[in-house]
Amino acid sequence: MPPHVLDNPAWASLCGPHAPFAVPAPDGGGRAARYRDDVSPFAALADPGDPRSWHDLQALTGPGQVVGLTGLLDPPDGWETVGSVPGVQLVDTGLRAEPAPEAVRLGPADVPEMLDLVALTRPGPFLPRTVELGGYLGIRHEGRLIAMAGERLRPPGWTEISAVCTHPGHRGRGLATRLVRAVAAGIRERGEVPFLHTGASNTAAIRLYESIGFTLRRRPLFLAVRTPGNKAAKFP
Repeated sequence: MPPHVLDNPAWASLCGPHAPFAVPAPDGGGRAARYRDDVSPFAALADPGDPRSWHDLQALTGPGQVVGLTGLLDPPDGWETVGSVPGVQLVDTGLRAEPAPEAVRLGPADVPEMLDLVALTRPGPFLPRTVELGGYLGIRHEGRLIAMAGERLRPPGWTEISAVCTHPGHRGRGLATRLVRAVAAGIRERGEVPFLHTGASNTAAIRLYESIGFTLRRRPLFLAVRTPGNKAAKFP
């Protein structure tokens, strides 16, 4: 079977709709891609089994830098795995997508509040320009942002729902579900299919997503790897 676009969604995104957010590749270095530092920590390889892809990623990233990759179990000699998180990938097979009347569109002016909410709830990497990757919606209470969800990876034909989080003081009200349905409605309007990732240990979230119409597709491993070299780096 040929590879599915969701088997390497960061690569498909960076070579497609998200090409404007990619770090320019050195001449002849087209077998690896990565997002700009203020957009996302993720990088991707055209073929993880091809040593030339790893060479191109090192040239693109520089020595001693940490980037996020997915689905790779054995980086080459000289590369250091500094963190790993087992994950799950779920796809929309029966979600009821619908607008959320109380949701508001979030943009660059809302980033400080969004970063504060992400720091409190830790839904995954979210950087100052992540909001530019797609549409983000939020719910406010007395003017304060208490829940949000939006779009991240965008391989052709698909869009990832990401940064789904709710302030601890406002959980149990279905805010995340309403926002996921609303973000999905916008994705469907473009003729694309929603999908999402979460940690394999986040069983409560997985049960919720499956209950509203998502189906487990695969179990990727998310890695933070450091390129060969001595320069210190941090993974967001």
